[in-house]
Amino acid sequence: MLKGQQSWVFANRPMIVSTGVTGGPFEANGNLANDFDLLYEDLWLEQDSYEKAQRVLLEDAIDITLKKANMQKEQIDFLFTGDLINQITPSSFAARTAQIPYFGLFGACSTSMEGLALASFVVNYHGAKNVLTGASSHNAATEKQFRYPTEYGGQKPPTAQWTVTGAGVALVRENQAGQRLPVITSATIGKVVDMGLTDPFNMGGAMAPAAADTIKAHFRDLALDPSYYDLIVTGDLGRVGHDTASELLKKSGITMQHGQFQDCGLLIYKDDQPVQAGASGAGCSATVLYGHLLNQMKQGHYKRILLVATGALLSPLSFQQKESIPCIAHAVAIEMND
Repeated sequence: MLKGQQSWVFANRPMIVSTGVTGGPFEANGNLANDFDLLYEDLWLEQDSYEKAQRVLLEDAIDITLKKANMQKEQIDFLFTGDLINQITPSSFAARTAQIPYFGLFGACSTSMEGLALASFVVNYHGAKNVLTGASSHNAATEKQFRYPTEYGGQKPPTAQWTVTGAGVALVRENQAGQRLPVITSATIGKVVDMGLTDPFNMGGAMAPAAADTIKAHFRDLALDPSYYDLIVTGDLGRVGHDTASELLKKSGITMQHGQFQDCGLLIYKDDQPVQAGASGAGCSATVLYGHLLNQMKQGHYKRILLVATGALLSPLSFQQKESIPCIAHAVAIEMND
């Protein structure tokens, strides 16, 4: 049901039955390599373009998710997914392969939680029994579209972030009693927030106000405070954006315990990897949540997690027209079903 102004509470608690997480060679050297199901040795994935390689990232993540659940594509009612590339073509072409009824989503790097919220809503209200949802990104494809091709070798400022090469997919199903699996309990849908920033090399700073706005809305709508969650994780604010969001929340009277407020973009890579301010990309929160964080939940490290995926809703065209950067964040609450 609708709770407050922006939040849904899922009384039927849809379950995350299985996940599939794929990544590239840079991720294979990162902090969370052991939480990926499949890691590739190069960025091409035996394709002749990076965009086609991104499609394969998603196709393989879908296949892994279904295999873990011992299910066939014909048993899936809907597929929710999206990415950063023009007209979300990697997602649409993967859906062409999957032949599952498809909703193409664009929320930039917030797409992972946009999809999980929508999938949970549909399942909770019996619009479907089995829904796949996910997101993907590819470092070289995204850099080529939004900045400069990697071959150009352009210098990046310290505020820039490294786009994750990876895909994360989850299978959301109606709750079945007796299964100890993560369940989705609520979601808060963000508003577009634009503070007038125009620097495409400082996505974290641009997205931080949207993350703070959605977190505040979540606590307001559900009458909760941060102590309810073991972990509150933003999607890909990186070092600059995460610090900014922390300060904005403190000014609003929301304080976290040490280590309670984290960021997927600061978790996925090692300190010695050259990623400037951290990681980003639609695949960032998808791979970290559907791989590392859910594994941690199943191992008993966390019982309740709030994942707040952030997205910068700019395009190359809007930047060329000197538009500022509108941003959004969507939050999904996940708990272990004991």
